[in-house]
Amino acid sequence: MSGVWGNKIKYSIFGESHGNSIGIIIDGLPSGIELDIEEINREMRRRAPGKNKFSTARNEKDEFQIQSGYFNNRTTGTPLCITIKNSDQHSKDYEKTKSLLRPSHADYTGFIKYEGFNDYRGGGHFSGRLTAPIVFAGAVAKQILKKQGIIIGSHIKSIGTVEDNYFDSVNIKKELLEELSKKEFPTIDEEKALKMKEEILKAREELDSIGGIVECAILNLPAGIGSPFFNSVESILSSLMFSIPAVKGVEFGAGFNISRMKGSQANDEFFIENDNIKTYTNNNGGILGGITNGMPLIFRVAFKPTASIAKEQRTVNIVTRENTMIRIEGRHDPCIVQRAVPVVEAAAAMGILELIS
Repeated sequence: MSGVWGNKIKYSIFGESHGNSIGIIIDGLPSGIELDIEEINREMRRRAPGKNKFSTARNEKDEFQIQSGYFNNRTTGTPLCITIKNSDQHSKDYEKTKSLLRPSHADYTGFIKYEGFNDYRGGGHFSGRLTAPIVFAGAVAKQILKKQGIIIGSHIKSIGTVEDNYFDSVNIKKELLEELSKKEFPTIDEEKALKMKEEILKAREELDSIGGIVECAILNLPAGIGSPFFNSVESILSSLMFSIPAVKGVEFGAGFNISRMKGSQANDEFFIENDNIKTYTNNNGGILGGITNGMPLIFRVAFKPTASIAKEQRTVNIVTRENTMIRIEGRHDPCIVQRAVPVVEAAAAMGILELIS
């Protein structure tokens, strides 16, 4: 099933954007793990909509209810199941256009795949709303990883053509990642954040949307995690990143820029310090042969502009099979990137926990 991921730990996601609730079942967690519920709530609030003018006005608190697998403040070892109520959906917004294929949405492919029985309201099961359970699962994984000293953090690398600084891929500090996680709009350079916000508001005023890139770092991974070919670190993480709605690109280390280098520039030369083998540069993003080399694991994820825009666009009426026009109403993010930051971290945590379990 496409809604299930993982081998050692299995995640089963369920629900639709405008259904009664959404949620996730995590099967395979060890028993006896004490969870910091407030920290999980903090992670959920990072993703939650309706907080400011840069996101959708849909006001969902993303409060979760643990249905099973947690007793007396510890995991029981049986499946951990949580649900999140949908409390602020405006399903009527989709009635007028239910036969019209929204450009760049999964309306057409979902209609074909499920023979017209798919829930079209707000994108149904294809919606970014389903990233809320992913953030919960990732928050649990983060806490398990943190006990082993593994830290995950990220920032908004770009919005449109406005770019923040890159992480220092060799000497990145956990303090920076912790600082970024507390920011509502996480960038390294505060001035770039202001310019990015201007770009988002400009897109909204023009009844349009804008995309961007999230850069993520994972610190303190020991060398030797992962294996070729199909369980490489890149394979595992990429499969999860591309499960996040609107993701269109993933790159590790220097990414596509490495193709412009010569071998002498791209190669990460080794040195030994205090009996630890390190590299002077980190163009490979902490991964060689699909296996971690002990350097910071660095990757970036590209998000397309929000598909729902208020501008009139050309489309097709799937019922009458005629060309027509559509103007999408409702409440939508002019840019999803700032809310996607904790989702990227969550997916990364799920992937790393799978690799080390």
